[in-house]
Order: sequence, then structure tokens, then C-alpha cells
Amino acid sequence: MSDETNAAANAAANGAAGAAQGPSAQLSLHRIYLKDASFEAPNVPEIFNEQAQPQLQMSLQQKVRTVGDDVHEVVLSVTVTCTVAEKTAYLAEVHQAGLFGLAGFEPRALEAMLGTYCPNALFPYARQAISELVQNGGFPPLFLQPINFEALFAEQMRRRAQQGAGEAGGQADAVAGNG
Repeated sequence: MSDETNAAANAAANGAAGAAQGPSAQLSLHRIYLKDASFEAPNVPEIFNEQAQPQLQMSLQQKVRTVGDDVHEVVLSVTVTCTVAEKTAYLAEVHQAGLFGLAGFEPRALEAMLGTYCPNALFPYARQAISELVQNGGFPPLFLQPINFEALFAEQMRRRAQQGAGEAGGQADAVAGNG
């Protein structure tokens, strides 16, 4: 891996988590693979005759698990549902995965790397797989827009901090109420 790629990965981690890591922090991409893919078109061929404007809904999920020393599997799930006149035209779902080696990162920086850099690396593959499923299903090409995983991660951290503050405040109130 090039120094530029390491520098970019380290900058992403620092920017997202606000935490520094040691000079020995290393990131390596071991493998990218399609873990699961499905396509359903329950109302074909009748849906092809509908004249209404299609409505798209996309959802993202991410799962991370440790599979070895400093090796993490990140699975980015992308689900796209298209409805026309309140009928499902198609549902395409892809679970794009990768094995990432992350060593020497402080916990906050590691979490940021897993929450930003890794899904950024996986999303183009998931986007292509979704597009191919949709097109092979007989529908017009679907071009998913890029996702700002840094902003999503920052929002997740903000919500987590609010929940933590709310729980701490709730515990303090409960203790005060017992006195």
C-alpha cells in the first residue's frame, strides 16, 4: 500500500474521530468480495405497463466483526426498493464485504476507519452490483449517487453522545430521586 493511501486513511480516521494514532498505524486491504446478492421483481411483467413515476428507496447497513489479529470483516448492505403506483417493481439487495487489516490504531481511530474508510472502499463495488442486478432484471440502469460515509459516521457519533448524556442524566435523576 502506498504512503499516500496510508496518509489518506489516517487523515480520514483523524477527521472522523478526532483521535490520533501512533506512527506504526497500518491499514491493508486483504480482499473485497460479494457475500450475498438478491433481486426480486414480484410484479413483472405487468409493472412494465405502469405509467406512474417510479419511487426509489435505499437503505444502508454495516456490520463489522473481528476475524483475526487486527483483521476485520466489514459488510456493507445496500437495499434498493423501487415502487411504481404503490406496487413493488423490484427489490435489489447486495452484501458487499471486505477484509481489512488495521493495526496500531487507537480505539477511536479504529472505529472511525471501520465506519468511514472501509465502507467508502466497498461502496463502488456494491453500487456496480446493484446496477447490474437492476439492469439484468429488465429495468433502466440505476446509478446510485456517492455516499458521504464521514457525515453518516459523524451523525452516528453525535447520536451516541446524546444517548450517553441522556442515560447519564437519567441515572443521576434516579439517584437523586431515591434520596
